[in-house]
Formats: sequence, C-alpha cells, structure tokens
Amino acid sequence: MKMAVFAESSIHARLILEYQFGMNSLASAPIQVNEASAIKPLTPDQAKVKSLQDRVKQDQAAVRAERASQAIKRNQQKLANISNGNNGLK
Repeated sequence: MKMAVFAESSIHARLILEYQFGMNSLASAPIQVNEASAIKPLTPDQAKVKSLQDRVKQDQAAVRAERASQAIKRNQQKLANISNGNNGLK
C-alpha cells in the first residue's frame, strides 16, 4: 500500500509511519517525491481524447486476438481433416 506522508526528511517520514503502523512494519524506506513531477489531472477535453485513444488501443487488441483465434480454428480444422484422411482437401 502506498501512502503519502508529509515530512521534512526521510527519517522523519519513517518515524511517522512506524509510529502509526508499528516498529519495523515498513517494507521499504520512504522516498522523497518532488511535487513538480506529480501527475496533473487532465482537463475534461483531454480526458475524453485519452479515453477514446485507450478504447482504440483496446479495440485493436481485440481485433488481433479475434484474428488469431480464427486462424487457430482454421488450422485445427485443417489438422483434423488431415488426421481423418481427407488430406486437407474439400
């Protein structure tokens, strides 16, 4: 679980977290995050464009998966025909 702690140093942050959750309860040492590098929320227009782009990527992946599935079915049918002695001819 990630948690934001506002402290003057990483030692101070560690002490705050250990006081709250218990001694030696931290899985890793606290890291300092620069507020300037924090992700800023998107405007509604930007969010809509990003949502549409994400949906396009999902749809493209679905098309690739469906084509692969259909190719597998075709090849399985060919293999079944060969196994049955039809030599793959129709």
